[in-house]
Amino acid sequence: MTDYGRPLQFGMFPTPDADRVDAILDLVRMADEEGLDLVGIQDHPYQKRFLDTWSLMAVVLARTTRIRVFPDVASLPLRPPAVMAKAAASLDVISGGRFELAVGAGAFWQAIGAMGGPERTPGEAAGALTEALDVIRLMWSGEKSVRYDGAHYQLSGVHPGPRPAHDIGLWLGVGGPRMLGVLGREADGWVPSVSYFPPPVLPGLHARIDESATAAGRDPAAIQRIYNVFGAITDGPSGGFLNGPVQQWVDELTGLVLESGMDTFVFGAEGDDPHQHRKWAVEVVPAVREAVARHRDMPK
Repeated sequence: MTDYGRPLQFGMFPTPDADRVDAILDLVRMADEEGLDLVGIQDHPYQKRFLDTWSLMAVVLARTTRIRVFPDVASLPLRPPAVMAKAAASLDVISGGRFELAVGAGAFWQAIGAMGGPERTPGEAAGALTEALDVIRLMWSGEKSVRYDGAHYQLSGVHPGPRPAHDIGLWLGVGGPRMLGVLGREADGWVPSVSYFPPPVLPGLHARIDESATAAGRDPAAIQRIYNVFGAITDGPSGGFLNGPVQQWVDELTGLVLESGMDTFVFGAEGDDPHQHRKWAVEVVPAVREAVARHRDMPK
């Protein structure tokens, strides 16, 4: 696996705990002020201690000025894609083009079912996500009216709008071969998490995306690769991968760019520790940018 040469981006992954609203907003303001690129907020509507992700994203956009926000990743079974598309476009318009959309096929099916959502098989979930991409793009199309007749979703002459303020990135949080193929053909980005997809498995997954993209006439480098990373930035010796001092983080993230094909990193700290997030923003991120730029400038 090699470097795709894409611009680096960095973000944070605050937990949407309902009893920590002020702390969440303090974190995102810090991220905005320190020049981070993204805030990703997990979407688990059935989790009783969590705020509604879409309501929180609206507040985060209102309390910041430059950082972009996305659901990491939106729960499709509980978010009908036509309504999701309208909400995404609305947030993008309101924020002046600072919203991106990442969607997942669904997980924790018993909890989804308990909330009134469909309990889909893996095949049904993949089919629904594929259809959702079509529906979302139709709802952003600016056409006078649109129709769609899928097995899971239908549009019957709906009038789409508003159009987003910018070309919203449509990213997928997927890992199976079928959906990685769909991603390569149709989506703008991939959002895996290190806890589910550790670095050794990345080359094979990239290869599936790239094969599909190339077959569809797309440049694989056009697809953003966003990695949710979790660990501890410490002052002591290494405790393993992404658990150690700043220089270890710089070396490991630089390797993930140059050797594992990732270009965007969204960091989550235990307990949303603000000191960890500041170390990330102030010490780790600038050093990774510098290290990658230095390696990319070296003669080949």
